[in-house]
Order: sequence, then structure tokens, then C-alpha cells
Amino acid sequence: MAFIDEAKFFVKAGDGGNGCVSFRREKYVPKGGPNGGDGGKGGDVIIRTSKALNSLIDFKYKSHFKAERGEHGKGKDMHGRYGRLCIVEVPVGSIIKDAETDEVLVDLAEESSSFVVAKGGEGGLGNPHFASGTNRAPRIATSGKPGDELWLKIELKLLADVGLIGLPNAGKSTLLSKLSAANPKIASYPFTTLEPQLGVLNFKFSNPCIIADIPGLVEGAHEGVGLGHKFLRHVERTRVLVHVLDMADEKVKDNFEIISKELLLYKEELADRSQILVLNKKDLMISEIQDELESYFIKKNAKLLTISGETSEGLEELKEMIIEVLEQHDEQ
Repeated sequence: MAFIDEAKFFVKAGDGGNGCVSFRREKYVPKGGPNGGDGGKGGDVIIRTSKALNSLIDFKYKSHFKAERGEHGKGKDMHGRYGRLCIVEVPVGSIIKDAETDEVLVDLAEESSSFVVAKGGEGGLGNPHFASGTNRAPRIATSGKPGDELWLKIELKLLADVGLIGLPNAGKSTLLSKLSAANPKIASYPFTTLEPQLGVLNFKFSNPCIIADIPGLVEGAHEGVGLGHKFLRHVERTRVLVHVLDMADEKVKDNFEIISKELLLYKEELADRSQILVLNKKDLMISEIQDELESYFIKKNAKLLTISGETSEGLEELKEMIIEVLEQHDEQ
């Protein structure tokens, strides 16, 4: 199933029901007076987050959402029923924008949070509201007001505890498959991962956490190069970043600087995010080069670990380090 993190959809709140013109007519009650009921209020359109959703795939098949209109008023002071609500469920982490102005209407970053995005129209008034001393038999009622309607844009920013970042082919997908039950596409060429992948990282003595494989970033990602904006958006809400570097790449030092620069240029606060540096593909390195790289990266403001995603060497130490950094992040 495709991962979709942007969508456009239309919402229409219910119109209000019309008020009624009616008079009380009973055999032994002369001049019974007006008794037309009010129209019911139209239903609202409410957007609500659901933990069961992690993609906007449903909007591919349904893009129009309409609430029920209010019932019209009736005689004998019978008011119209309110229109039923229309509830649109979205994943946690969804940002709702006005499609025309691009104004952010709400950021739904918590589970079970909701927002009334379109209000139903008020019901019309029945003729009793217009009775007076000089007009005891008003033949006036008002129509219900129309409900709000607008086109919306929804953007999804994944909520994950740990985000795997790095250049294409650094070994992030292999690492995700070893740390969780996720089954991402793995191949020997770049850009095999074209959409974020989620997995659950389980620990023996701690609560599990969500780990996300962010598709490979490239130089210029902050300007949209290589779908950079689509990928960087998901980095914003990760608590801890695991920067995976390919030790076998001769430009590994430059590669580190490229990703660090892209994070800084996209949003400055990402440069200060808790980060673990993972030197991957240890199985392909000779000890002298490995020692030199470790000496270089140990000076960076991050925790450092050398592993092999292919042979699983160092993965238990990585799990322990992730727990430690998450706990430090929560304390801060």
C-alpha cells in the first residue's frame, strides 16, 4: 500500500432547516395562535485523529465529506432535528490548511484530538418568533442558513520517537529491518526507499518506541531537491535522530557535513536535536581506517557507535544507546 502524506479534500457542513409557518387549529380553541417550529441546525464537519491511521491513503478514494442538513420545522411547535455530524478521521500528526490561502487551521499532533473545521448553518425561525401585539397571526418564517464549505489541504508529519537519516544507500533500510519487524525494500542501488517506513522497536525492560526510516536525503534537500521537503517534514517530529553513515564511502566525512547542513538550513532547531552517529558497514572496513574515522567523529557533538547492519554486530549496543538518549531527552 502506498504511503501518502499530502491530500486535498472538500468539506460541506449541513445547511440549517427552514422555520415553519403554522397555526394552532382546534375546535374549541379560537384564535389558537402561531405554532410553527424552528428549523434544526445543520451538522458540523469535525476532523478527529485516529491512532489506527498512519497514511492519507483513504483520501485517494474519498475526497468529499458532507454533514447532514437540519430538518425543517413543523406545525404544533415541532422543531426540526439537528443534522448529523460528519467526522473525518486523520492520522496523528496531520496539519490542516485552507487550500486557497495555505493558512494553517489546526495542527493535530495528539491522539483523539479534534477540530470543527466547518460549522453547520443555524436553523430558521418559526412564525411564533414574529408574533406581537399588533400582529397575532404572523405569516413569516425564516430560512435556515447555509453551512460552511471549503477545500482543505492536509499534510502529514509522522510522529516517531527515532528517525533514521542519512544519504541514500547508507544502510538505513537494512538497519530498520534488523531493529524491527518492518520489511522495507532493500537493494544495492540508491533511492530504493521512496516513502517513509515505520517500525516498532521493542526493548526488554522499557516501553517500545516508533522508529522511522526517512528516505535518503541529498544535497539541496532543504530547497526541495530530491523531494527533500517531503522527507524533511517527517524529521521535525522525531525525538531522537540516528544519523547513519556509510563507512565504506570515501566521502563519509563530507556526507556527514551535507546532511548536517541540510538539517540546519531546513530548520535551525533540528541542528540541536538529540542525535546518535552510527558508522555502518563495519564488516567492510579494515581496522586502521575504522580507528581513524572513529577518532574523527568522536569529536562531533553526538553519541557515536560503530555497527554492521548486515551482520547485526553492535545492534544491541545501539538499542541501549537509543533508550539512554530517549530518557535524557524526556528529562530535558
